[in-house]
Amino acid sequence: MSSSGLARVIALTAAFAVSSVMPSAHAAAGTQQDPANPAVDASAAVATRDAAGNADPRHALLMRDAFARTVTRRLKVPAADQRAYGERRQQTFAQNNLGDLSGEYVVLVDRNENVQALFIYFRAVPSDAWQMIGASPVATGRPGQFDHFITPLGVFEHTPDNMDFRAEGTMNQNGIRGYGKHDMRIFDLGWAQGERGWGKGGMSQMRFQMHATDPDKLEPILGIRHSKGCVRIPASLNVFLDHYGMLDREYEALVASGRSLWVLHSDRVATPWAGRYIVVVDSQRKARPVWSPAPGSKVRAKVPANADTAD
Repeated sequence: MSSSGLARVIALTAAFAVSSVMPSAHAAAGTQQDPANPAVDASAAVATRDAAGNADPRHALLMRDAFARTVTRRLKVPAADQRAYGERRQQTFAQNNLGDLSGEYVVLVDRNENVQALFIYFRAVPSDAWQMIGASPVATGRPGQFDHFITPLGVFEHTPDNMDFRAEGTMNQNGIRGYGKHDMRIFDLGWAQGERGWGKGGMSQMRFQMHATDPDKLEPILGIRHSKGCVRIPASLNVFLDHYGMLDREYEALVASGRSLWVLHSDRVATPWAGRYIVVVDSQRKARPVWSPAPGSKVRAKVPANADTAD
């Protein structure tokens, strides 16, 4: 996020309010597809618990089907690369004292300029290998222009300490909806040390977020570095992560304790295996893999001037 937008984020975060929201166990009982949003299939199969309230972690991989139905921008990652990214994720966790993490979904982003992709993984127990749920193209920080950061590396925790908010869907001075259409969720990861991509470089604080982008002007060019440091994702992936609460482990814990959070939709189908970590790596690839194609020249030619001033 640009420094010019920090005041607005702080104000929105401070405006944290409460509204009526039903507990996730109740929401999980819904099995009907939302007619107003046919992209979301609220199948109870991905959130089913037994009579004792327990969930079988083997069912977590059923989320692959929900991903395929919901997310329109998908990458077909070969099995060898799926394993390689799973191993890279595990190495990163081990370096951060999280080597035994299991039983929850985790998001990994490869910021490498030849990849620009997001992967969702799961494993039931520490002895298992990480299994990929799905992958999509993204856009991370593009250096070379003022106020543009290189997306930071590391393990970032998604927590209500940095309360999420939702897009207003309004356009900036250049006619760009930087956070995407109305009601898209901004996953706020708080302050992070980012490498400045302008001037003499160096490190300074940036507000790190993951969010949708302008669906008409910027989403078509996902797959190349184009943001000011945040991770831009497809709108359908934003809906998927939001609806199933894939990264809402700590948010749902607050709900279970009796809190009502306005940012969570009441019709969500909260997964029992909600996670909280987003991992950013750089694979150091020297060439673009076939499975992660860059947007074509015709698509890039349609990007309006000053479009890269959006977050």
